[in-house]
Amino acid sequence: MSGQAVGYIRVSTVEQNTESQKSMLDKIGMDKLFEEKISGKNIDRPQLQALLDYVREGDTVYVKDLSRLARNTKDLLDIIEYLDKKGVGLFSIKENIDTSTNFGKLMITFLAAIYEFERANLLERQRDGIVVAKKLGKYKGRKKVPKPDNFREIYKKWLNREIKSNVAIRELNISEYAFYKFVKEENANG
Repeated sequence: MSGQAVGYIRVSTVEQNTESQKSMLDKIGMDKLFEEKISGKNIDRPQLQALLDYVREGDTVYVKDLSRLARNTKDLLDIIEYLDKKGVGLFSIKENIDTSTNFGKLMITFLAAIYEFERANLLERQRDGIVVAKKLGKYKGRKKVPKPDNFREIYKKWLNREIKSNVAIRELNISEYAFYKFVKEENANG
């Protein structure tokens, strides 16, 4: 069973032209095309989400180059993993990477290794920076969030399932992290 050729075109601004990407994909012959004018840094890319929902097993997604598809290496790897789980291939024209081939899979493995290497180096530099900042007395750690005065009241409502966690967090005007930290403290105190 042969799937559909599905194209994805993205430019960063409304002023930019999509014609060069369109002509590349037209040469291949697309069954369906998804197009958006939005920054790649934006997490909310409606046409990309529509494409991911649309594709089915056996389909192949075509892009001019990988930077059109993803914000960064991690984003790219997440998208490729999602497509792979659906049985959908990815073909990048510029890089000539086809994830349905062994060579394409190898290239993606290299990208994943590079991402892990970059991430490990970033974390190491961050840890080193914190050590230096502590020695200089400039690092104080995360700012402590005070427990809201009405926490116990809201916590009891949440505990009795009168309100959901998102409502409790909004009423307390704290982060989700802080909310669950305070919940953990309450549970530890009995």
